[in-house]
Amino acid sequence: MDAKSRILSRIRHALKERPKALLPEHPHPALSQDPMELFLKRLAENGAEGHLVDKEGARKLLADLAHGLPGAAYGKGVPDAFRLLPELPPKEAPLGVSRALFAVAETGTVALSSEDGRRAQLLPPVHLVLVEEERVYPSLLEAFLDLKSLPSAIGLHSGPSKSADIGQVMVKGVHGPGRLVVAVLQGTW
Repeated sequence: MDAKSRILSRIRHALKERPKALLPEHPHPALSQDPMELFLKRLAENGAEGHLVDKEGARKLLADLAHGLPGAAYGKGVPDAFRLLPELPPKEAPLGVSRALFAVAETGTVALSSEDGRRAQLLPPVHLVLVEEERVYPSLLEAFLDLKSLPSAIGLHSGPSKSADIGQVMVKGVHGPGRLVVAVLQGTW
């Protein structure tokens, strides 16, 4: 018997006496709250801003955020109707605008694809994320089960960037935008 077989045999023998772990039937119990209501509540708890708007309401929100700004950095998935400002490189832009793959109600999280352009998501100090109402899922599991394909990377953003690494003092905007605004779009856009 080789070394690998001996080691595996000892592990199997040691595990014989241990009770089997019991797993829950379903890892996510059904939400008792409306997913949209919970999503907006969790966003606020995470320090982000959430708005339930139609297409015109989203354009007004974007115009309000863009007021007085020289331009914005846009993710590749942002429709032309939401490109109100001249496009700037992400490192120079005071505002980044992205389109989310989906959002998760139980954690107040938006999922952003690397294919949309990570720099527009992370470098500007203010980040506006657009997500369709039907792409707000109760749980991360349900969102992943509904995805047809996965991008090479997904960023899960649950609020503005913050850190308390130095002196235990909370500072916003250290590793990304200090302000996260999410526009949940009702209807077609």
